[in-house]
Amino acid sequence: MSEAADVSEPWLLVCDIDDTLTGNSEALRKLWQALKERQNTLSLALNSSRPWQSVDETISTYFPEDFEPEAVITGLGTEIRVRGAWLDSWQEQFNEWPDQRVRKLVTDMGYAAHSSAFQTSGKASFEVAGKEAVHSVLNALTDQGIPFRSVYSGTSDLDILAPGGGKDTAMMHLADILEIAPSRTIAAGDSGNDLALFTAAARAIAVGNARRELIAAMPREKTFHATASHAAGVMEGLIEFGLLTDEEC
Repeated sequence: MSEAADVSEPWLLVCDIDDTLTGNSEALRKLWQALKERQNTLSLALNSSRPWQSVDETISTYFPEDFEPEAVITGLGTEIRVRGAWLDSWQEQFNEWPDQRVRKLVTDMGYAAHSSAFQTSGKASFEVAGKEAVHSVLNALTDQGIPFRSVYSGTSDLDILAPGGGKDTAMMHLADILEIAPSRTIAAGDSGNDLALFTAAARAIAVGNARRELIAAMPREKTFHATASHAAGVMEGLIEFGLLTDEEC
């Protein structure tokens, strides 16, 4: 779909976790083996909507024992760790955002908040079914003068974010920290909450099991839609872009 990537300088691969890297453990093992051989030219970052505690549990129980990504972005872009260390300067921007006020306002409207394990200081998540209901929530937040971004995915997952949060803004901040140009970023994902990430990245990979909500809206001029699912689809995309070879996978 496009010319092979120039590997004379490093690239940043930012992957969603659930149903993108998970779902086929053998393919994930092969992908990790290939990425380890390419660490000088291809840095891996995980990017999940879940908070860090939940993500760490998945890494420890599902991923290969020697798995060690360059960075982990969690809480839908409200938490970043690089080589295991927190980027406190990133999290501090969310300290003054009224997350508790947001939760009270939305729950008072009758919508259930997701478990406290899935909330962060920069992200408030709820179960809100239907676009009409979502619009009513967003209008109420606007009427209260609360600054926010929102992500609606699946059939009822509504995430309200502090203005600086998001998978996309976190990826771009990470690329800056790692001194990797935005033009050398690749996103991989499967759902609607990856759309902002796809839009911000220079290239993108939609795995074969990607949801309709992502497929319908993804930027087609720079997105490769793999036929293989889960981690195998990520490998297929990296081969398509010239960042891995068939022999390595």
